[in-house]
Amino acid sequence: MSSRLQVRAPAGPATAPKATPTAALAAPNNPATVTPMGWMHTARFLTTAAQLHHLPAMNTPEIAFVGRSNAGKSTCINTLTQKKQLAFASKKPGRTQHINLFALGKQGITDAVLADLPGYGYAAVAKMDKLRWQQVMANYLVSRDNLTGIVMMCDPRHGLTELDDILLEVIRPRVEEGLKFLIILTKADKLTRAEQAKALSIARLQAGGGEVKLFSALKKQGVDEVAQLLWDWTHPACGAAAPAQTAEPPEEEPEALDE
Repeated sequence: MSSRLQVRAPAGPATAPKATPTAALAAPNNPATVTPMGWMHTARFLTTAAQLHHLPAMNTPEIAFVGRSNAGKSTCINTLTQKKQLAFASKKPGRTQHINLFALGKQGITDAVLADLPGYGYAAVAKMDKLRWQQVMANYLVSRDNLTGIVMMCDPRHGLTELDDILLEVIRPRVEEGLKFLIILTKADKLTRAEQAKALSIARLQAGGGEVKLFSALKKQGVDEVAQLLWDWTHPACGAAAPAQTAEPPEEEPEALDE
């Protein structure tokens, strides 16, 4: 069974029609009263879709989280949003089969969306299911109109793999056109300082102009920095938000989950 990520650009535009902006989607939060971590804490489930045309067409900035199964993607999302079970994290990697959208914004106003994409590369998943998920994900990354940025999870102990490199090639044209891109090196607490510095140096060479951040859900390393960056990506007209503050501890510590 081939382990290569089966990706190709869709023949035409995404099938979802353009949506008419609404006040609930268009009105931004007041940056003077919002900290990046406080803003991330407003995350709530919006919708889920097994196919691209099932996603709602939106003009709100959208940030996609991608990565190999077991790279720590769901744990990262849950740590950033301070909600232990917002993003589904299975004990069996590769079981997340849908694109899940989470709305961000205070007082019921959605000013940004997080998209949690299926993890890729887990060998135990049936081949046909794997190909279907990979194609949906590739089409989404190539054609989603309101996509503002992509966050790729990478376990620095293993580095970027062949599947990660293939995905980088898929998104490279959009990144060159201005799409924001970040590589998060998860589980950084498992590395020494020297190993962290080496992993950062290597990932920066592979990021193609994107940014790279070390991240640890256990030690809360990089959490504030990533939250600030996502705020900046989605609120370019607002200027800087209030200075990032240490997030209030979640009700329960996130587990070191697989996804």
